[in-house]
Amino acid sequence: MSDDGIDIGGGKTRMEVAYGSGDGDEEAQAIVAKREATLGAIFEQSYRPWEGELGPRWVRNYAIFRHHVYGLFRGTGHRHYHPMVKLIILVILLFSLMPILMLFLASLSVGGEMADFFGRMWGINRYNLWGQVLGYFPRNLCCWPLLTALVVGGMISDDRRNGTSAIYFSRPVTRLDYTAMKYLSVAVVLGFVIVLSYFAYYTSAIIFNAEGWAYLIDTLPIFLGGLFAGILVVITYTSIGLALSSISQSRFFAAIAFLSLIYGTKLLALLVDTQFDSSILYILSPYDCLAHIGQWLLGIESNYEHPLSFSIVSILAVNAASIGLLAARVSSLEVTRE
Repeated sequence: MSDDGIDIGGGKTRMEVAYGSGDGDEEAQAIVAKREATLGAIFEQSYRPWEGELGPRWVRNYAIFRHHVYGLFRGTGHRHYHPMVKLIILVILLFSLMPILMLFLASLSVGGEMADFFGRMWGINRYNLWGQVLGYFPRNLCCWPLLTALVVGGMISDDRRNGTSAIYFSRPVTRLDYTAMKYLSVAVVLGFVIVLSYFAYYTSAIIFNAEGWAYLIDTLPIFLGGLFAGILVVITYTSIGLALSSISQSRFFAAIAFLSLIYGTKLLALLVDTQFDSSILYILSPYDCLAHIGQWLLGIESNYEHPLSFSIVSILAVNAASIGLLAARVSSLEVTRE
């Protein structure tokens, strides 16, 4: 006999289950289970909070950074990149390093027209340094926008679709840390291709041509101007890409929207400039604003008629609006699946 006076000594009991909603089924009969249930045990489950020491804040942030960046090199335990995405990123990296091969071939040719041709095409000068980062074809037509679209495609949109934001925010990770590490992850991948290839191009030209300190001093200010322009490209593309990734649950939307924004604004401004001979709409194109600023940084004659201050204000506004939209969308992420 149990405490309630029910005889369960035989180890068997009988279950009766009735269903009814009161909507005309008052005459329904109860369904009696035919199977005999065996006697079970009731366990008490209690939550015990973990009282161990948490890792430092930088360790938790580094885990987010490592998850996204190491996925390009290792698949286990990190963000999954499709093999085709990895292949395209590798092709873009190798293509951005192609001028180094041309410089090496130029160093093998001693004098003559061939050496002069290689020197003009791939040697260190203001126009080549500008084109290495901001050249429209093929850098900003085929390489940098496609690279950004592949990287930012599912950076935040996957968290919104799969509910993985719960994994982040159920741990002591603030939304500021989450946003900063996502931003840093994208910027490092883009910088690895854009800025590192630019740096390798400049240093390779000095090594292959056995240039001295005088050459380094003469070209270093130009190199630093191009380096700042490359960093500005990375920051701007990262801000726009993450903002677009945060407003959707589809990684394809972020990628296509980014490409449409870069190419669409460029095409619209080009058509207006061709038809009405006015370059003012180029301030709506992130690429043209960056190109305008880059021409000023490297001392190149500008191709744009509007003032430089318009392009600077446009780039600042684009980055501020993108970061503001990103912060607003991340603040709306729940710790449960949306």
